[in-house]
This record gives sequence, C-alpha cells and structure tokens, in this order.
Amino acid sequence: MAVMEAAFDPAFGEAWNRGQVENALLLGNCYYHLITPDGQEAQAGDTVAGFALLRQVLDEAELLLFAIAPDWRRRGLGDILLQKTTSKAEDRGICTILLEMRRNNPAEFLYRKHSFRQIGVRPKYYRAIDGSRIDAITFERKLDAG
Repeated sequence: MAVMEAAFDPAFGEAWNRGQVENALLLGNCYYHLITPDGQEAQAGDTVAGFALLRQVLDEAELLLFAIAPDWRRRGLGDILLQKTTSKAEDRGICTILLEMRRNNPAEFLYRKHSFRQIGVRPKYYRAIDGSRIDAITFERKLDAG
C-alpha cells in the first residue's frame, strides 16, 4: 500500500484503497508480483519498490495496477517487473494481457516497449479530481503461453 500511495498521482484518483486490493485478492482470480529495489522478487520483510496486480479469467489477464515507487524509478525496475509479470503470466497459461490507462500516462512508453499495442479508446472515461474528463486507452499484449 505504501508503494501505491507514493506512486499514483492523487490528481487522477487512480490508487486503490486497502479494501479494494483485499477484495480483489479474495476473489481468487487475482494475483500480484512484488519487486525489491535490486530487481528481485520480494519476500516477507523485504523493501518493496514496485508491484503488479492482475486478474486472470481463463487464458486472459488484465493488468489492474502496476507501479514503481518514485524513489526507485529510472533504474530499470519497471522493465524488470513487467518482464517478470509477463513471464509468470505465460507460466499460468495466459495468452493475452490487457490493460487500460488514462491518456498521457507516462507508463505508456514502458508498455509499448514491452510489445503492448493500443486496441481501443474510451473517450472521456476517467474523471480527474478537478472534474476534467480523460480518455482511457486499452492495450493488449499477446503471449506465447503454453
């Protein structure tokens, strides 16, 4: 939760609260990955620099949340975490990862670098804290699951 609170700009209201995360994990089809500042998978007691939260339905997954804490950005951890996330998704038999984000999200560069491609737009889907409306962009990545 500390990474979530630090990583998501409050102007956009994108962070989830503890109850939302707990409820997602209790559903049984959601799972997460945690990464340490040195790029390793986090274990109990480790410092967590970033996380990914996904929801799986059959052979598809939706990347619900993905974040690297601001103190640990620009060190390649986003690349490492996204690579580990897609590799583990393939291990789970996932063939497609979908994600949705607000237009002009700086993470778009990272997703495109990792072979996500835009497949749709939801005009004025998100409402920022100031009341302005922002398009949602939908991306997908096909995997070699097997």
